[in-house]
Amino acid sequence: MDLKKVKAPVTTKTYDRNIIEKPTENIYEAISVISRRAEQINTEIRKELLDKLEEFATFNDSLEEIFENKEQIEVSKFYEKLPKPHALAVQEWLNGNIYFRNTEEEEEEEEEEDTQE
Repeated sequence: MDLKKVKAPVTTKTYDRNIIEKPTENIYEAISVISRRAEQINTEIRKELLDKLEEFATFNDSLEEIFENKEQIEVSKFYEKLPKPHALAVQEWLNGNIYFRNTEEEEEEEEEEDTQE
């Protein structure tokens, strides 16, 4: 995911419930899928940030010396200004970029096929 090209809103935005639930025909299921994707995005962003900040890590036993690295500050500011993971997930959902499947429906179809044989 290229975080520089993301166009999700940074502030709170109200969405039409009907648009959110349209792919699943169930608002709770749609929210469940979006929340799972938001957790994945959060994990990806956190890992990426920690990897970048690790580059600046200095291992010093002295607590008196605190080094302020301008690049580290810029990296931190960039990640602070990003949209929240849930906003990114909602944007992906609305753009149709999230693949989901209903395993309960698949199980029901398999059971129907078994009974027809």
